[in-house]
Amino acid sequence: MRKIVFEDAHRQKHFDFFRNMDQPHFNVCIQADISDTLDAIKKEGLHFTSTLVYLVSRAANSIPCFRQRIRGEEIVEHAAVHPSFTVQTQVSEVFSFCYVDYQPAYPQFVEAVRSAIDRMQEDPSFEDEAHRDDYLFLSSLPWLRFTGLTHAMHYSPVDSVPRITWGKFYKEGTISRIPLSVQVHHALVDGRNVGEFCELFEDLAANPADWAV
Repeated sequence: MRKIVFEDAHRQKHFDFFRNMDQPHFNVCIQADISDTLDAIKKEGLHFTSTLVYLVSRAANSIPCFRQRIRGEEIVEHAAVHPSFTVQTQVSEVFSFCYVDYQPAYPQFVEAVRSAIDRMQEDPSFEDEAHRDDYLFLSSLPWLRFTGLTHAMHYSPVDSVPRITWGKFYKEGTISRIPLSVQVHHALVDGRNVGEFCELFEDLAANPADWAV
């Protein structure tokens, strides 16, 4: 983790402007192409949820501002940020939060995700570790082909953790698409950065042979 200091005075003004807003987050939703990944999931018997968590986590970790967090008057940048994602459980109708450490190797990451999901089935958790901000908050709405989304959250103290959600995949001609919502703190992340994230996500999804080994 390192401290970030803006050397560009205009960038600092941009940060201060959005940081002081009552609602500093913005949300973008795209219909992402996951055709090649979905084919690989079906042909290779890959685990769908683990694979989506991996793709989102890898894309987010590749972009520095997705790893940056606001702490009081300071900005820190984590070396890696880790997914805390929602899963259904066997003991309740409501979801559980499920945490795993991010790692770039797909097989090891998926094994960790599936083990974490199994643990949550009988002993669900609803709290992330206090005072940590090196999370990515991920969730899914597998029942909906949504085109927009808002999240319940506290804005004070400053919460600058990105929230990324995917929905029900569907066919559009020969293309398999999935709703993908990206919510970020505007003081840290611009639309250009969200565009970079979405492009990287789709690029990863289009090339499963590069990571599903």
